[in-house]
Amino acid sequence: MTTPTRVLLVDDQLLVRSGFSLILSVEDDLEVVGQAGDGAEAVRLTRELRPDVVLMDVQMPVMDGIEATRQIVAEGRARVVILTTFDRDDYVFAGLSAGASGFLLKNADADHLIEAVRTVAGGHALLAPEVTRRVIEQMAAATPGAAAGVTPGARSGATPGAVSGVAAGAGPARDPRLDDLTPRELEVLVLVGRGLSNAEIAATLFVGEATVKTHLSNVFAKLHLRDRVQAVVLAYEAGLILRGEPGDHPTG
Repeated sequence: MTTPTRVLLVDDQLLVRSGFSLILSVEDDLEVVGQAGDGAEAVRLTRELRPDVVLMDVQMPVMDGIEATRQIVAEGRARVVILTTFDRDDYVFAGLSAGASGFLLKNADADHLIEAVRTVAGGHALLAPEVTRRVIEQMAAATPGAAAGVTPGARSGATPGAVSGVAAGAGPARDPRLDDLTPRELEVLVLVGRGLSNAEIAATLFVGEATVKTHLSNVFAKLHLRDRVQAVVLAYEAGLILRGEPGDHPTG
């Protein structure tokens, strides 16, 4: 029998924790191992109980959820899903910057809550493409010089659907972390950084979604990335995405 995913619930409202516990506890593959009413208690219980996933509120006494997330992720003890009542971009940005693997509104229905826990426990990021694009906007505004060394319109190669914004050739500003990537893997990283879904990347590069998944897995492995969220952050840190570049905010 498969070991259930261990979940820690963190919220300063008892009714919220109780409601989530009732929803999750009826699932055979999920087990609520503890509850915390503030961030400091969450950090302590994560060390003691070793949950796989922490559902973390943002606004709490003693220590807020962002700082608690930062400490839990830094210690490598669990994956964190940020929970909040409001669809606030600053919460999303702060939470993901702290290392959270996803973001979920408290008013999400039971099925979405259960799927969120399973998704994050499975090693995937809980971040829809439209949310990724908002995070990108925040990052671009916060780091206007991030892509100073990238030439607009440069091509990464002659492959069909090649992506603009990737520096061709290893110029002095090239990030050494990218040296192990193939040209196609670099293209995929750029498109992930722009917030495209796998289907959108497949359409852009004229390949199948299975091929995109393979390239993405290679990118994660070579760059030691945990998930899609970290890929977005790295794409900006490495100067692959230009602020205001056409195609930064694709539709579809």
